[in-house]
Amino acid sequence: MMPRLSANRRIVVGLLVNLLSSICIVFINKWIYVHYRFPNMTLTLIHFVVTWLGLYICQKKDIFAPKSLPVRRIVLLALSFCGFVAFTNLSLQNNSIGTYQLAKAMTTPVIILIQTTYYNKTFSTKIKLTLVPITIGVILNSYYDVRFNLLGTVFATLGVLVTSLYQVWVGAKQHELQVNSMQLLYYQAPLSSCFLLCVIPFFEPLTGDGGIFGPWSLLFSMYFICVAVLLTPPCSYNMFGHFKFCITLVGGYVLFHDPLSFNQALGILCTLAGILSYTHFKLVEQEEGKSRLAQRP
Repeated sequence: MMPRLSANRRIVVGLLVNLLSSICIVFINKWIYVHYRFPNMTLTLIHFVVTWLGLYICQKKDIFAPKSLPVRRIVLLALSFCGFVAFTNLSLQNNSIGTYQLAKAMTTPVIILIQTTYYNKTFSTKIKLTLVPITIGVILNSYYDVRFNLLGTVFATLGVLVTSLYQVWVGAKQHELQVNSMQLLYYQAPLSSCFLLCVIPFFEPLTGDGGIFGPWSLLFSMYFICVAVLLTPPCSYNMFGHFKFCITLVGGYVLFHDPLSFNQALGILCTLAGILSYTHFKLVEQEEGKSRLAQRP
């Protein structure tokens, strides 16, 4: 009884840490963009480096065991990782937090489209129908966002496409290489950092105003400490994902005074209803699959 109780406590603590860190990273990044206009790819590079350092500490503490992987087999994955984080950060920089968060919800329909088209994976009619309110809700919110801008929409669209590809490829690579997410990210993060390090000098300043080695204040320097504390390996618990979804939206309207019209609120509710329905039907299908396996002789 006691070991199970201890395990449950660890799960609860992990969920709470993930909840707080994920939300704080979004808000801190938005604050950095709004008040300092820090260069996007440089900020992404900082995230990658800190992520790798965190994983290095984890493997030294025997939280996971690294597995040797051939670099050539994860090059495309590392490149997509760069695009996924950079474009989503650009979406956050150029959109309101509400639009940024709602746009991310389109990842689910796009992943299903990719898996159906290129991987011959099938989904039930119930699952497909849940994509309708998700899509309608995102369109409603984006269309009626008074801060709507074309550049932000382009970055949000690219972010959704690259993120969807990345998530599909991560699942495929984990199965192909027989590794878990931390073992894969342990090699992927430094490789992605090297790619960004090579291109940053061509697109962003290194010194002076707006550069990584520019005259930043002590307050901004504290950001790096925050990232080091908050960037932790993600948990994949669905209901906490929706909880973060709601809190991030509310936080955007409260902290950054993002406007919210009736049509936007309707779009948010529509999207959330679709996400919750998708999660419910997905969990039901997984339980039915486990039952069928258990009944096999």
